[in-house]
Amino acid sequence: MKYFFIFSTLFTSYAFANESVCYGTTSNGRLENGIELPSKGNNYEGYSTIGRLAGRTYVHSVVYKIFLNAYASLEKSEPLKVFKYAETGFKQGGRFKPHKTHQNGLSIDFITPVVNKKGQSVHLPTNPFNKFGYNIEFDKSGHYKEYKIDYIALAAHIVALHKESKKLGFELWRVIFDPKLQPELFKTKYGEYLKSHIQFSKKRSWVRHDEHYHVDFLVPCK
Repeated sequence: MKYFFIFSTLFTSYAFANESVCYGTTSNGRLENGIELPSKGNNYEGYSTIGRLAGRTYVHSVVYKIFLNAYASLEKSEPLKVFKYAETGFKQGGRFKPHKTHQNGLSIDFITPVVNKKGQSVHLPTNPFNKFGYNIEFDKSGHYKEYKIDYIALAAHIVALHKESKKLGFELWRVIFDPKLQPELFKTKYGEYLKSHIQFSKKRSWVRHDEHYHVDFLVPCK
């Protein structure tokens, strides 16, 4: 255990020897020294090994820290919930098809948390047959097959991301989630915090954003 701790410390120091630098905007930018997100943690996992091997899970080093800190916080505040992240961007940023943004390391797509018929927090299936989750469609009541949107987990995660961003001296720019489903977020115990601190999309974007929610972080870029 002692040697593992030393190795882990050295690895972390090496990984952040050069902090990331972002340029431009999420829709017209690039990234230097992007950091690859972990494939999984105690309460989260990535959407696809294929996507990871294709280099589609890199972010700015600040966003990396916020990402990890938020999940660590959720282990305490919502210990029975599990989460899944999706696409982020390339190591050097730039055009990231089919997305219109995700170009400077400051954007992350998160797969919408769900519960099963027993009310248990589970991962929404993501595989090549449903375009790694992006082809899933929830109905107006938040149901898809045997799954139902877990608004408590979703709200808790957004709050955790915002609080951890603030601790590091940064902010969330916006959260894109289907406007027709947003009212359910504000009915949770996190509703008042969301109303006071989070800027949500007001209009439906070019894709619906029901099976995933898009988060942009506000970090200064060159």
